[in-house]
Amino acid sequence: MSALERLAASTYLSLTTFRRDGRPVSTPVWLARDGDRLVVVTEAQSGKAKRLRHTRRVELAPCTARGVETGPRVAGEAALQDEAGTARVRAAIATRYGWQFRLFDLMGRLRARDRSWVGIVITVAEP
Repeated sequence: MSALERLAASTYLSLTTFRRDGRPVSTPVWLARDGDRLVVVTEAQSGKAKRLRHTRRVELAPCTARGVETGPRVAGEAALQDEAGTARVRAAIATRYGWQFRLFDLMGRLRARDRSWVGIVITVAEP
């Protein structure tokens, strides 16, 4: 099984982004597969998005909902998406997680009226 297949099969993905000084920050996220890439969605002003504006370098690992990694890390490269790309990413996540994503999205809109999202497309580096 390839690294992409192993990661795509996981319910949660530990997405590690890097601060300007190189320190890693890991966050559990939902994911979907889009061809030969993985996609995730986050708030446009989240720390993940800010760090990805500085460097596209990421590390990925399957994990639990609490972020406990359950497999080896793999290197990757991430790219923030424009509005059309974000819509495609959100649709892929909504298809995979169904009512859970719709509930998550609704709760977010109720908490913050001006919440905006950005899609992230990740290319996994195969060893």
